[in-house]
Amino acid sequence: MNRRHFLKTLASSLAIPSFLETYSLLAAPLRNKVKITDMKVMLVKGATSDNPFVKIETDAGITGYGESYWGRGIKEVMLGYLKPMIIGEDPLDVDRLYTKMVVYTGGSGAIGGVTITAISGIEIALWDLAGKILGVPACKLLGGQYRNKVKAYSTSSPTNLLDMASCREFAERVKNSRHGFKIVKTDILRDRDPQEPQNRQLSNLEIAKNAKGYGNLREALGDGIDIAVHCHWELDWVSALSLARAIAFIHPIWLEDPMPPEFTQTWVKLTDQSPVPILTGENLYRLQGFMPFIIQQGCHSIQIDIPKAGGLLESRKIAALADAFYIPVCAHIASGPLGFMASAQCCAAMPNFKAHEHSVGTKGEEWEKFLILDGPIIKDGYIQIPDKPGIGVEVNWDYVREHLFPGEEWWG
Repeated sequence: MNRRHFLKTLASSLAIPSFLETYSLLAAPLRNKVKITDMKVMLVKGATSDNPFVKIETDAGITGYGESYWGRGIKEVMLGYLKPMIIGEDPLDVDRLYTKMVVYTGGSGAIGGVTITAISGIEIALWDLAGKILGVPACKLLGGQYRNKVKAYSTSSPTNLLDMASCREFAERVKNSRHGFKIVKTDILRDRDPQEPQNRQLSNLEIAKNAKGYGNLREALGDGIDIAVHCHWELDWVSALSLARAIAFIHPIWLEDPMPPEFTQTWVKLTDQSPVPILTGENLYRLQGFMPFIIQQGCHSIQIDIPKAGGLLESRKIAALADAFYIPVCAHIASGPLGFMASAQCCAAMPNFKAHEHSVGTKGEEWEKFLILDGPIIKDGYIQIPDKPGIGVEVNWDYVREHLFPGEEWWG
């Protein structure tokens, strides 16, 4: 058996969710006692765009809620293709229903894109239901709870990285934030030519600007706050390696998405030669999308967008495979607070978890108004995991109703 075949065999065996044995035991007495009666979807103006909120109703009067990554067409896929597949089914059969939706959509089975994102939102609502039916938080159903708080990082940037005063002002905001973040993620600087939107090469001047800008940021923040450097998949491997070498002196916690999302051996070459940790994954789907990066060591850390990549259980499977190779897992998020808290529940069940994104753009304090809170979501740099059934949060439906996407009707 050659090395590649051995690794593939190992990956297949690790993908078996043995960590669900406890869930199976808890669910067994209630199997076939509850049936799904309806599913509704509406688009909400959230922190990013048109966030699809999902509602699954049952004949037991218990309702589960979920949210997927934003995007046009997701609602139509949910209602047109996926809803008929779960009506009348047992909501505790989460993995079977997820597999059913994957297999019977996209021809011979969906592997990514809008379909998997739509399935992810429904899968999250099913775990919310399962937790409420069994009376435990979702994280306890995904192999057990490793932590009651999840380390968070803030995605935000100074107005001008090249201006020391701007960096100091930004650093003061970070240090004085009530959230207490100890990690910030900031975008690289590009001199963009509108005639060359796909230019993946950094000029020497751009590299020098990034070295200066990140030097400013490190000086302003000090050593007590980690810096993640985000590249938005914009570079080729030569430019990515040159950038990594130029900013290595600030000791970034990671260099994120330096090259386009798809796996090639170039990722292995970059990871092997980079003086700073390489992270990628927010545009990958399902275990199969992450598998080559993990098995072939195409990055130092992976990052999953859980409401996009396949939902809670699929992400837990990805984390299990990564854990076998001693690779830590981060969480990207571009959903609203409902998807955010579902994602955090999943991260609480990962042994190799590292950090979870908090990105609210210009929404600021309004972001939390979608939920009815007993206390702060983020405290001392950590997302607090509620000790309540399902996702563990109560949605502020009055506020949601006021923020429906144009043309949407209240689902009642």
